[in-house]
Amino acid sequence: MRIDNLLDKLCIVKHRSIAKKACDNELVQINGKVVKPSKKVKKGDKITTSLYGYIVEFELTDIPNKNIKKSEAKNYYKLLVKNQG
Repeated sequence: MRIDNLLDKLCIVKHRSIAKKACDNELVQINGKVVKPSKKVKKGDKITTSLYGYIVEFELTDIPNKNIKKSEAKNYYKLLVKNQG
């Protein structure tokens, strides 16, 4: 799954277009490397975002196959860090 789709499905951002713009503006990293919106993610990746005034780092525990409910989103990642930035 692409990183921009993943951020949308896990409700990290409201729309995929926001995730795409964040990647284009170098605000998203996977395993410490800035990525493009088309970068594929895999289980165990550590993702860092600098969005909405927060720096959030989380590790993927699973990747959703389809759309999921907002209440189920936290089952797919483990929050590592959340700081105001």
